[in-house]
Amino acid sequence: MTEPSPTPPRPRPSIRFAIIRVLAVLSVILGTNYIVWRWLASINWDAWWIAVPLVLAETYSLIDTFLFCLTMWRARERPLPVSAPQGTADVFITTYDEPIDLVMTTARAAQRIAYPHQTWILDDGARPGLQEAAAAAGIGYITRSDDWVGKPRHAKAGNLNSALFETDGEFLLILDADQVPDPLILHRTLGYFADDPTVALVQTPQFFTNVDEADPLGAQAPLFYGPIQQGKDGWNAAFFCGSNAVLRREALMQLGIIGYVREITDSTRRALRTAEQLIARESTATQDATLRGELTELLGHIRDARREIAAGHPIADATYRVREAVDSASRSVVARDLAAIQADLDAIADLPLQRDSELGVLVVDDEGLDRLAAADLSPLGAIEAVSALLSTLNIDRADEAQPVQPIATISVTEDMATAMQLHSLGWSSVYHHELLARGLAPEDLRTMLTQRLRWAQGTLQVMLRDNPLIKRGLSFGQRIMYFATMWSYLSGFAAVIYLIAPVLYLLMGVMPVSAWSVDFFARFLPYFVVNQLLFLVVGRGMRTWRGQQYSLALFPVWIQACWSAAMNVWFSRPLTFAVTKKDGRDERGVPWGRIWPQLTAIVVLVIAAVIGLARLAVGSADGTGTLVNTAWVLYDLVVLSVIIQAARYRGPQATVAAVSDATHIPDPEGRP
Repeated sequence: MTEPSPTPPRPRPSIRFAIIRVLAVLSVILGTNYIVWRWLASINWDAWWIAVPLVLAETYSLIDTFLFCLTMWRARERPLPVSAPQGTADVFITTYDEPIDLVMTTARAAQRIAYPHQTWILDDGARPGLQEAAAAAGIGYITRSDDWVGKPRHAKAGNLNSALFETDGEFLLILDADQVPDPLILHRTLGYFADDPTVALVQTPQFFTNVDEADPLGAQAPLFYGPIQQGKDGWNAAFFCGSNAVLRREALMQLGIIGYVREITDSTRRALRTAEQLIARESTATQDATLRGELTELLGHIRDARREIAAGHPIADATYRVREAVDSASRSVVARDLAAIQADLDAIADLPLQRDSELGVLVVDDEGLDRLAAADLSPLGAIEAVSALLSTLNIDRADEAQPVQPIATISVTEDMATAMQLHSLGWSSVYHHELLARGLAPEDLRTMLTQRLRWAQGTLQVMLRDNPLIKRGLSFGQRIMYFATMWSYLSGFAAVIYLIAPVLYLLMGVMPVSAWSVDFFARFLPYFVVNQLLFLVVGRGMRTWRGQQYSLALFPVWIQACWSAAMNVWFSRPLTFAVTKKDGRDERGVPWGRIWPQLTAIVVLVIAAVIGLARLAVGSADGTGTLVNTAWVLYDLVVLSVIIQAARYRGPQATVAAVSDATHIPDPEGRP
């Protein structure tokens, strides 16, 4: 099977990039001119309930255009590294429940990598059959220890974190179970680490051998694994995509240790802040001057500890002094309490008692209860609470299987989160644009939808938990590049408006714009044409239409991802993690329950077009408006038609066996 080159013939980079920059500037200028006019002069306020959402959706699209233009502004085509490959290497093949034959195909290909290395199968399914197959082939096998039982597993991130502490290679090549590597993958990538000691990550493209020319599931992503990653690379923001990447162990371990220290520091600060509030409240409430003095002294120790930690002093030293002060205060209060308890007993003995006729016991009357309630009881409970807070500081992170977690665990997409953390610490990344591994893509619509939902959920989790726009350590370009990826998953809401607006006009004559005038076309058409030209030049012959289709056609998935990610981050509602099926089609058939919004939209759009044209024929509708909105509906139908194609898809024509061929993949540049 001949693979399509990810970089077709093109003009000299300097000329091409100059054209891209000119088109990018024009797109932003023309788009801004159009949107400003839309806001100031064209909104139909009589139908504000659809007019305002529509202009908001268009504004979202303009911001998306601006982010894409920034991405491409510094697109980088790297030469091969200058330095020879060096350093020890481990190859990690992550697996959970993929077929053993498939995993072993990848593992044997990894064994044949020409650069000296150790191959490891990371089996999160702990399957004896796979362990035996690995042993027979002389391949390392790692599964999680008993330390992980009953603890958060963190899916693939946990699998990698567990293996990091059982291996020692300086560099890690991470492969999914289906990604068969080229024998020269380490020779091609390790040189970057020698060229630049700040490089923590080298990412290469993902390419799928079981995808035919039609590719109705949109598995291949030539625009992303090409111009977009090259654009991010120009801003030092090319990120880890989960597989086909080489990472520096030193960088990951630094990330894990810093994360551990930050977690302990944050938990200590929270504990001391709570302790300060408890003691301050008790000190204010007590009437005993001696006790108030002791509590004030303890409060001073707590505040000193908070200042020391803020100044970077060792946590252990600061909390030790607080513990000593707590113990001293406890002993003093206990001694005083012993005397107070005796006094309370004497007071109780003097209380008026009466016998309960039904129970036959002595009880305290209401007057006695009032006297006890008014008594000034010991604040020992508050001091003991402070002691308990300090004793439960999570120094060893007992809630986790291992204290140090180098691969980020804040998201179900550990790859982007880890890359962003590395960039924030000052490490750099490289995108190497050469096919050096071949894998398997989803072969049915159900699996594809599950995969895309997981990607979107994970990306949005990162945005909500660790927003790059306010993350310390990132450069301006890195903030924008990460945010651009996250922003793209909000498109589902804009898509709904783009589907509703023409339907409302064709069915009921509701106009979101004040008029379909010359001003509208004079502003919109140049913006639209230049924007499409920009995509053509950037794509330089690539088949990018499928990606554009799915950006709109998967609007229910993007909306579901936004909702579920928000519920997970804000209300701790768990997300399910599903491993992408790699052994053929899901035989459960078409997931009608998951694509009914798109099918409903198709039916409604068709009905709207028919009624709109009928109204035009009888003279009850405006000709220009009807034609514009009918064209809009036709565009939406063409985009949504990909869902029908995907639902009818019955698998690739090429055989899965193609993935077992581990011969060298030629470089598209013709380099040896």
